[in-house]
Amino acid sequence: RGWSRPTRRTMDSLAGSRRREARRGAGSADKILDRNSNFRELWRPEGEEGEAVVGVVGYGSLLSERSALSTFDSVENFRLGIVRGYRRVFKHVAPIFLERGIAIRETMEMASLSVEEGCDEDAIVVSLFDMKASEVPAFISREEEYRFVAVTPEELDGSPSPSQHVMCLCSSDEDFIRNYGEPYYNERYGKYNIGRVWDLPGILPCPVYLRHCTIAAEAAGEKCHESFLDSTFIASGRSIRSYLKERQDILTTLPPEHLRERYGG
Repeated sequence: RGWSRPTRRTMDSLAGSRRREARRGAGSADKILDRNSNFRELWRPEGEEGEAVVGVVGYGSLLSERSALSTFDSVENFRLGIVRGYRRVFKHVAPIFLERGIAIRETMEMASLSVEEGCDEDAIVVSLFDMKASEVPAFISREEEYRFVAVTPEELDGSPSPSQHVMCLCSSDEDFIRNYGEPYYNERYGKYNIGRVWDLPGILPCPVYLRHCTIAAEAAGEKCHESFLDSTFIASGRSIRSYLKERQDILTTLPPEHLRERYGG
């Protein structure tokens, strides 16, 4: 057979492979944080009345200030910024999606969002804000499936942020078991009989959550929206921009009525 023009999906897959091969540990200098220390090395006495705060990087639903305010008891100094050396990827199952009935197991559409180390050219537009240090234990519990990394982001104008921020980083089932033990892992995830939480073959974004994040990114402005479309990938390496061109129904399908405010961007 003669040569035929590659499809967009093929090109995306090849691009993803090249990007993975090109990764040189651009974020490897960033420090993995010990969840047992409550990120004390990031505490800063800059909150109201001198109360300690911790900087947070948001890259999915937390691109929306409204979503941040509904998640945290306190949100201070909310703004957009840039984190270099990482990219977003939908590559793990979020149990909350199964609990709320918005994961589609039949089609493997049940992935949530994380970030992974990329190459030197990778950069993502994110939200930056401060939470009270007293909220760190609840934050760690809520994001228990992730690792946590301390990064020094840039402000949107390219100037360095004066402080490090915590960012949720991709992890593994094995890492979760090391942190919490196999009995808790089985209690938390085993009942869903999904095989794995991280790197489950064939996994795709949960449609309701992908719509939620896309709307939040669009509302945050053009730079954020473009970054989300082009610097976010499904597990196979295909960009979200390309994926949504094929799955336009995701953006037009409303969440279940009782979750429309929660997942409304």
